[in-house]
Amino acid sequence: MGAMKTPGVYIVEKSAFPNSVVEVATAVPAFIGYTEKADNKGKSLSNQPWRITSMAEFHNYFGYGPSVQFGFAAAPTPPTAPPAFSLEGTGYSLEQAKGKYLLYYSMLLFFQNGGGTCYVVSIGSYADDIDPDKLKGGVDLLIKEQEPTIVVIPEAVLLKQTDCISVQQYMLDHCGNVMKNRVAILDVSDGYRSRQDPAGDPVATFRNALGINFLDFGMAYYPWVNTTITQAKDLAYWNIDDAGKTLLQTLLKTELNIANQPADKAAQLQGIIDGIAKADAPNADKAMLNKSLIALSPLYNMILTEMANKLNLLPPSAALAGVYTMVDNNRGVWKAPANVSLNSVISPAVNITHGDQEDLNVTPQGKSINAIRPFVGEGTLVWGARTLDGNSLDWRYINVRRTMIMLEESVRLAAKAYVFEPNEANTWVTIKSMIRNFLTGIWKKGGLAGAVPDDAFAVLVGLGETMTPEDILEGIMRVTVLVALSRPAEFIEITFQQQMQKS
Repeated sequence: MGAMKTPGVYIVEKSAFPNSVVEVATAVPAFIGYTEKADNKGKSLSNQPWRITSMAEFHNYFGYGPSVQFGFAAAPTPPTAPPAFSLEGTGYSLEQAKGKYLLYYSMLLFFQNGGGTCYVVSIGSYADDIDPDKLKGGVDLLIKEQEPTIVVIPEAVLLKQTDCISVQQYMLDHCGNVMKNRVAILDVSDGYRSRQDPAGDPVATFRNALGINFLDFGMAYYPWVNTTITQAKDLAYWNIDDAGKTLLQTLLKTELNIANQPADKAAQLQGIIDGIAKADAPNADKAMLNKSLIALSPLYNMILTEMANKLNLLPPSAALAGVYTMVDNNRGVWKAPANVSLNSVISPAVNITHGDQEDLNVTPQGKSINAIRPFVGEGTLVWGARTLDGNSLDWRYINVRRTMIMLEESVRLAAKAYVFEPNEANTWVTIKSMIRNFLTGIWKKGGLAGAVPDDAFAVLVGLGETMTPEDILEGIMRVTVLVALSRPAEFIEITFQQQMQKS
């Protein structure tokens, strides 16, 4: 009224509706690792979280995959592992000697499985060794980023097992202690090995070393997966090291039986074989030589296939980040990310049976590990939906933990508008109605359990209800929100019983 000093008509607008709570994004992974480059039109993106939405953007900012090289040699006698391939009774081993980086292939797997918006933190190039301290530094860079909700470090499994666990513990601490608004998807080191492997049980080793802190903010999957990310046609003889090329030439001479060929054909084949050693040949000539070898030699095709198989054995965390994104977009964060097939995956590295999974899913120590299993006619499915805190009734399930994070963050951001507002009944009613409207919307979508809204949630705020007079004098407003989160039907029991004949 004090501003009305001149006679006239004054218009006063009043808000009819309270502020609304906006549901925050729930599936925005942050990937940390090594890339070919980290550049945005001359500006370095190294050690900087960078938001992308497609593989095309990754190529633009971070480049392509590493230049890989393999070495192969006659397997030792007796063999320490099954040979990659055999020729005339002799087994040969094939091992990757250069370009052991996983982030690029993991990004491809992420987008193949429904991935969308994500962050990439490049902590080095392909000229660098994988360093656990650099990976931890990449995690620290995410502290100032509020949008990421999932942390994924596929290249942690390339470290020694103790260093890998150290990085994973750091991820859990970041999610559960520092930020409390995101989760970590962990890979089991050596997860391509069977639990009966003579070298040791990778699952037991993982459980024993991980510790017990902040397990409800992490989830792990076993085993690794055989993918189709890399094709044999993308590889060639130049992906074999010098010693391997020399051996390849010798094997090709034997396979093609040059000694018993007519002179003109023998000279032609010898020219093709000699071309393998010419590293400075024009690219067009190399491509033509590669086509000739593919057409002539089954052995050469076998070697390329084995090289592709080695590159296609990947830890599953990136694929699961894509699954989380797809399920959240299609159903909601309250739907358990399980009973979903994996794209670009041929099979799990280890075939797990129903009996094998019992110890993975339920264990006295509680560290539940989700299985990836093949099913006839259905493909490779994610067959588990538990956090690492498998013994907790509160935080046993992934969707419960992630739904609670979504609710907490959404309400927290909306409530910031009322900081320094009068701590009295009008403000309490406004906040209460704002949160109730939001939770009613979540309940209608199926995110909360209950036949009616009052069964699904309750919002309490007020003097004598959540606050004392001393709280108000100290400027404290307490709001209590009770929610009934939906839990997955993990075990479905169907009872069959005979009844008497009625007619």
